[in-house]
Amino acid sequence: MTIRPYITLLLLPLLLIGCKSTPAPVPTPASDTTPAATYPARSTTPPPAFKIFHHANSTFTLTVPEKSADDEISALVWQLRDAARTQSFDKIHIPQKQVDADGSTVWFHIYRGPKCAPEKYAPGEPPCGASYHAAGDYTLAPKTTPPWDKGQLNHGEAETDLWNPDASPAPTN
Repeated sequence: MTIRPYITLLLLPLLLIGCKSTPAPVPTPASDTTPAATYPARSTTPPPAFKIFHHANSTFTLTVPEKSADDEISALVWQLRDAARTQSFDKIHIPQKQVDADGSTVWFHIYRGPKCAPEKYAPGEPPCGASYHAAGDYTLAPKTTPPWDKGQLNHGEAETDLWNPDASPAPTN
């Protein structure tokens, strides 16, 4: 008895199964199923009048009328962003020198009315309870390259970003 016929019998199924005329498809990476973040359109409503309620430790606390709508708060956040990009805070009655001197990060907290405005800095119990009550925030890191900023509307624990803070900034005019 020769071994050669047995080897042929053993190899024949392997050759038939393993032989393919086209190469196996290259697996493609799974597509990212996370939907792209969407941001609200920039408000065309004029920003409300505001007052600097308090300024210290790189933080500006601004107050607006209590009845200010979300579109108005959004417009104010965008106005702060525009002033940051054009170095024109003086034009909106915020001292540019103070913004520039405040360090690597500057915060603007916007409150509807003065009742809850001292919650970030006043000693003792917060005036409106333990949660955060600002209607909007603008955060600026002017000394990073490129400068970084974030704007948002706040509704209790829910925050709505107004733009992508990690996107490259658009050129200023």
